[in-house]
Amino acid sequence: MKNKEGNFIELFKNFLDWTKYKLFLHVNPKKDIYFYEGQIWWAALGRNVGFEMDGKNEKFHRPVLILKKYNKEMCFVLPLTTKTKNPSVWYQISISGGKKIRSVNISQGRIISIKRLLHKDSVLETEEFFKIKDIFKKQFK
Repeated sequence: MKNKEGNFIELFKNFLDWTKYKLFLHVNPKKDIYFYEGQIWWAALGRNVGFEMDGKNEKFHRPVLILKKYNKEMCFVLPLTTKTKNPSVWYQISISGGKKIRSVNISQGRIISIKRLLHKDSVLETEEFFKIKDIFKKQFK
């Protein structure tokens, strides 16, 4: 187990790496991205604070479900994970023709710029998408 100083240095480097990559995403010219509700994309979510879901790897990415498209620049997404924790806020889905099982984290949705979208992964079945929308609405009534 690392000491406090070692953990701090690692955490600092991680945040620094994310800040550099976030600047890269921000200054790069916007590419034309066509995205729709119900699609699953890999997105650069970054290094977050506390118990917020982080992105992984050097691009700080994780799959997200596009729950709402606001305009051609912004959308509301729900992060996906391979883990299942609290069934009241983590809804299990099957994607890629049932080849992958993921959980949608209903409690950690957020608005993102499309500059964070890296590439499309798949599309959720329509019925499954509407189930998730209903669960999300009930969660925040």
